[in-house]
Amino acid sequence: MKIGGFQKFSLIDYPGKICAIIFTQGCNFRCPYCHNPELVDPKLFQEPFDEEDIFRFLEIRKGKLDAVEITGGEPTLQPDLIEFMKKIKSMGFLIKLDTNGTNPEVVEKIIKSKLVDYIAMDVKAPLEKYHNVVRTDVCTEKIMESITIILNSNIDYEFRTTVVKNLLTEEDLICIAKLIRGAKRYVLQKFVLSKTLDKSFASNVKYFSEDELNTIKEKVKKYVSECIIR
Repeated sequence: MKIGGFQKFSLIDYPGKICAIIFTQGCNFRCPYCHNPELVDPKLFQEPFDEEDIFRFLEIRKGKLDAVEITGGEPTLQPDLIEFMKKIKSMGFLIKLDTNGTNPEVVEKIIKSKLVDYIAMDVKAPLEKYHNVVRTDVCTEKIMESITIILNSNIDYEFRTTVVKNLLTEEDLICIAKLIRGAKRYVLQKFVLSKTLDKSFASNVKYFSEDELNTIKEKVKKYVSECIIR
């Protein structure tokens, strides 16, 4: 596993659990608002973390940590992801996986192998607008396939969208809600100003107001069981 970052403790990233976070290097998207450019742009990659150091840390945190979150970058690009998850599972930890849904065959295998307890899938835009947001070629059929796999699974999950007016309208967000119709949880994720993959993006960002987000939330709830503004 190419691991570009490791956070030893978090109370907010896995709902209701204390977790550590593993950040994988490499992503097949180029979302301008991405706040982890050092995990996306190969020119910014640092020397990867040693897996064994992480396993040693997790070993001594048994009973204190509930879970491990694997995020990125895009974790499903890692060829040894499944073996890595098996090792973590064998230590007794819950696993949360963050994914952009571009590798449904990997997502399905992980679910069927009972290696994941919670999946957070980013749905970036309505399918016809995906390229505008991710700034690279994308097979939207694979995105839809991942959505369907997750909706039909028995694991806990959330779908989430980073909301910025520069890229998405209210109607776009309602369209996404229809795309994931019947989902148990949809998160409208507010853009937080920090470093961005596209350095010019932060200076021109346009935010939804709280009132606008609450209005969207009420409209979205027609299609999903729960909508959260985060």
